[in-house]
Amino acid sequence: MSSRTLTTAAFIFLCTLTLIALTQSVPFIVLHGIGDKCSSQGVTKFTELLSNWSGSQGYCIEIGDGVWDSWTMPLLEQTAIACEKVKNISELSEGYNLVGLSQGTVIGRGVVEWCDGAPPVKNFISLAGMHAGIASIPFCKSEWLCVLLDTLIKSEVYSSYVQDHLAPSGYLKIPTDISAYLKGCKFLPKLNNEINSTRNSTYKERFASLQNLVLIMFEQDTVLVPKETSWFGYYPDGAFDPILPAQETLLYTEDWIGLKILDEAGKVKFINVSGNHLQISQSDMKKHIVPYLEDEASTQMMRSETSSYKWLSSTWNFLLELVGFSEDIPLLHTMD
Repeated sequence: MSSRTLTTAAFIFLCTLTLIALTQSVPFIVLHGIGDKCSSQGVTKFTELLSNWSGSQGYCIEIGDGVWDSWTMPLLEQTAIACEKVKNISELSEGYNLVGLSQGTVIGRGVVEWCDGAPPVKNFISLAGMHAGIASIPFCKSEWLCVLLDTLIKSEVYSSYVQDHLAPSGYLKIPTDISAYLKGCKFLPKLNNEINSTRNSTYKERFASLQNLVLIMFEQDTVLVPKETSWFGYYPDGAFDPILPAQETLLYTEDWIGLKILDEAGKVKFINVSGNHLQISQSDMKKHIVPYLEDEASTQMMRSETSSYKWLSSTWNFLLELVGFSEDIPLLHTMD
């Protein structure tokens, strides 16, 4: 048999293994963050690598035109679009895993809690999520501009106009103005079931049905204020100090969304990684994300069928590093 024939046979064999993995594994979706889009180099590579490593098919869900709409489209509308797209992807019909990046984490939670008739989310992986709210407008580079924007936006942030035209206003929670937040903020109070008169048990039931909730916080995150919001930690009502851990917030103790149920069942993973906002390394992706995207049964079956799998996998990783994709180089960066 010629070397060319052997090469062709090996290629077909590798493709067959990949197809077996993708057809037998639970698919996943990625929801990108603010100021980003599915077609950006970082999000594309992020999705591809997770798919390659886990053997599961990944889909990045785009909302509108991506960058512009991520800033200006109300989050309730963004969530409704994501909901319909999920329901229209036939490959997700038996259930799927969800990976949310920054603003995509709260849109993803909205899909879990509110999307009627959608397939179930099994594992929810959240990177730098603003789950308990943020106390400052994100992605503000200049100090004087930050002060100006904060002053202007905070004075009207809960008005209908700002809520309908600036997506981050939907999760801006000013601790010293909780009454205005509960009255005017259209997204986060609903997502977190904060308003007693409109509290919905279905939201709690759906969120508590997750198999695993993986909350990844970035130790040097300067975008989320406070960074502990990634773990559902936040300031107490009426003050900017101290930062309460999730377990000391009313959302947890009164269990408005089922977070306490999940935590007591050992299904919440509080993970802290080094890096600024979304600056996750490939090694941390493999360690903290991939295990929740793998279908263990099919993965074990594949690896027991041939010893070539490990060799092919290690060769692929070597080639990635050779061309500059080191495991310790972050793929995702703070968005401008």
